[in-house]
Amino acid sequence: MHKPNDATVALREGIFEYARKRLEYDPAPLDAPQTFEFLSAQAGPTVTEEGLGGLTSLKLFENVLAPATISTDHPGYLSFIPCAPTEAAKLFDLVVSASAIYGGSWMEGAGAVYAENEVLAWLAKEAGLPDSAGGVFVQGGTLGNLSALVAARHRAAQALKVMGKRKPDSWKFICSAEAHSSLKAAAAVMDVEIIKAEVGADGRLRGAAVQAALDAAGDGVFAIVATGGTTNFGIVDRLDEIGAIANANDIWFHVDGAYGLAGILADVSKPLFAGLELADSFIVDPHKWLFAPFDACALIYRNPENGRDAHTQHGEYLETLTESGDWNPSDYAYNLTRRPRGLPLWFSLATHGVGAYRKAVEHNVLLAREIADEINRRPGFSLVREPELSVVVFTRDGWTIDDYNSWSDRLLQNGIAFVVPSSHRGEPNTRFAIVNPETTFELLTQILDSMETK
Repeated sequence: MHKPNDATVALREGIFEYARKRLEYDPAPLDAPQTFEFLSAQAGPTVTEEGLGGLTSLKLFENVLAPATISTDHPGYLSFIPCAPTEAAKLFDLVVSASAIYGGSWMEGAGAVYAENEVLAWLAKEAGLPDSAGGVFVQGGTLGNLSALVAARHRAAQALKVMGKRKPDSWKFICSAEAHSSLKAAAAVMDVEIIKAEVGADGRLRGAAVQAALDAAGDGVFAIVATGGTTNFGIVDRLDEIGAIANANDIWFHVDGAYGLAGILADVSKPLFAGLELADSFIVDPHKWLFAPFDACALIYRNPENGRDAHTQHGEYLETLTESGDWNPSDYAYNLTRRPRGLPLWFSLATHGVGAYRKAVEHNVLLAREIADEINRRPGFSLVREPELSVVVFTRDGWTIDDYNSWSDRLLQNGIAFVVPSSHRGEPNTRFAIVNPETTFELLTQILDSMETK
């Protein structure tokens, strides 16, 4: 057996000590970005012919680079969609990296694939899909949505081929006017047309608007996409109405639940997701609201064969895998080489149990409602919309975008919170995206207090 040298042992212990220190912060320092000039002066050249040495590089990261990154797991990180992994998930992410597991095929990673598939089967069951449903963990929601839409178009094209019909002049999919930007990106990559159906005043896409868009679209519609919790507001489209229209017209029904679909775990928000069981595919990002580290998106198909038909890559050196009949995760999305990124979530679920996850998600939803009530009580504050899940969007009356920006900068500089401005229909606002179980009502009210004066 190869015995590591003294430098390797010292580096290993240094890494373990840094990880231990980082995990013991309560909370971790919020920190803040730095300019290129600052980092260039403090860090200097880091990639050199001679190398800096492991411990020197680690100290450079700890003292210069890490403090120039915002801690997304801080309870006051309330912008965009935070990441709040459990300690079990963080620790197991170390194990995954240390284990050098290839997660693309059953042949090479059967144990890891089995564990990942346990999680995917649980999510499919929560969504009401049949036991035969399955999928894969991909990098993030953008890749998950793209992979699902590619599978949807492939199925539609194959159906036309079987019927002896020609392909349409233009392929199209329908989604909400408030859908995530990743769908626009997917349409550009696929060179297809995106048809945006109008939402109601509450931001929700309903069946009538989808039907109107479908009637006006003509032929070539291969998918209808609903959102299970919009990123900006946390609004859940009427999945039951939209799914019924898609199913009645034999059009692929996809649900983008990257942020919000975790809400199915909580009794208080589960009714919002009625109709999810009609989906042909859906995504949910565990690094958003299922307490897993970056980067993981669960992509699940009602009929996984649709995904495999669209995405399996063929090559002479791959034949031993593609012809094996095994479940190979690389076959179910636009990916080939992959790490088993679902394992940290699996380990955390196995450690804590699903019940703990239900309680944490419900806590976030109830906290959002509590702080929304507080905003409604305060003179000079206004909710833009009542929260449904765990995103609360509000305004400080009379504030301009400059007011929001200067206030946001002060919050971060003081190490209190990271809350950036947003906007809706051209008007500035701000928002709390609450996915960390350690975020408290007291912290949120402290943030509101800081808005009392400019």
